[in-house]
Amino acid sequence: MVDLVIIGGGPAGLAAACKAWESGLRDILILERDKELGGILNQCIHNGFGLHRFGFGEQLTGPEYAGRFIEMLKGTGVKVQLDTMVLEVTPDKKVHCVSKEYGYQIIEAKSIILGMGCRERTRGAIGTPGTRPAGVYTAGAAQRYVNMEGYLVGKRVLILGSGDIGLIMARRMTLEGAKVLACVEVMPYSGGLTRNIVQCLNDFDIPLYLSHTIVDIQGKDRVEKAIVAEIGPDRKPIPGTEMEFDVDTILLSVGLIPENELTKQAGIEMDPRTKGAIVYENMETSIPGVFACGNVVQVHDLVDFVSGESELAGAAAANYIQNGPVAEGRVLTVKPGADLGYTLPQRIRLEGVEKSTNVSFRVRRICGKSTILVKSGDTVIARFKRDRLAPGEMEHIALPRVLLDRAPMDEVTIEIEEA
Repeated sequence: MVDLVIIGGGPAGLAAACKAWESGLRDILILERDKELGGILNQCIHNGFGLHRFGFGEQLTGPEYAGRFIEMLKGTGVKVQLDTMVLEVTPDKKVHCVSKEYGYQIIEAKSIILGMGCRERTRGAIGTPGTRPAGVYTAGAAQRYVNMEGYLVGKRVLILGSGDIGLIMARRMTLEGAKVLACVEVMPYSGGLTRNIVQCLNDFDIPLYLSHTIVDIQGKDRVEKAIVAEIGPDRKPIPGTEMEFDVDTILLSVGLIPENELTKQAGIEMDPRTKGAIVYENMETSIPGVFACGNVVQVHDLVDFVSGESELAGAAAANYIQNGPVAEGRVLTVKPGADLGYTLPQRIRLEGVEKSTNVSFRVRRICGKSTILVKSGDTVIARFKRDRLAPGEMEHIALPRVLLDRAPMDEVTIEIEEA
């Protein structure tokens, strides 16, 4: 029996483990399927990590950011099993895993933190028409080839999707000597951070075509051409707007999906909006003592927020083991308004909120000067002003316990009122 098993040794798992140890827990085990800790950060060799956590004077790369937490972990007695694949998590908190060193293990845990991260959406998931030649990669796979394996995946590149990884790979491929012809985005706005659009596209004169998509991929053995067309409000290509690009590589940056096979298998309640687990204010799932944090719950824009959310889960897991479950009491359901994609957490137990609780969300469209309204029924219980809101940037608000206590109904809705 282990007090706390953490699945995943990326930024979420590392932060959760350090915080659980700091909170007094001494029997902690991290299970990581890769051969080293750090997760996706190991291939993110660009800087810009940790600006919120370590201050704007620090320009850390992904491996450096991971290294900070790995160093903190070395100062603890947290046990780590690398090269270990978790096969199943059962509702009674048994973790089935396999590794070369230990063989097949069934580890019983008092508490579990799920921190498996996310994966990329592939060409098959978006149904891009055309032949199936070599040279079509997800942006993350290309990033690993270039940054970790030392392979240049192509010389003439078109990027579909303007998520952060795609934008960063536009710059990376350019710096490695490739010609990035364009970045093509199906939505009328970019899905990435503004700073990445400026630093990765504008600074290198790479055009961004909004409301465009690839309508045909041509090539026998390797990609030879990509046909791009403008799309209308109905998401259908507009005839006569086609552009032809001579390319040998297409990178796909068309969204990330939380890695939740283990979560579903355990019977944990899922949110169809986030594609992750439904969680309470302390990141606890519908199974008591099982917590989820990081990109496995919601896809984050900044790793700093992953770390903060995961520390919340680590402290909550320690509290669960030391003091038992959160006391029963009033529970508020948090719902997104029309302009929001989702809200997290989806449920707030008032007994679990000491002073305030954070709610994060993403908007569905770009909004100018706006007010974020927190409503319970027709009653507005809180207002937050913002100069701008964008789908590529996660928003955070802190709701004080005193305001939540005043909610006339057991339901809270977050809405956007544009000026």
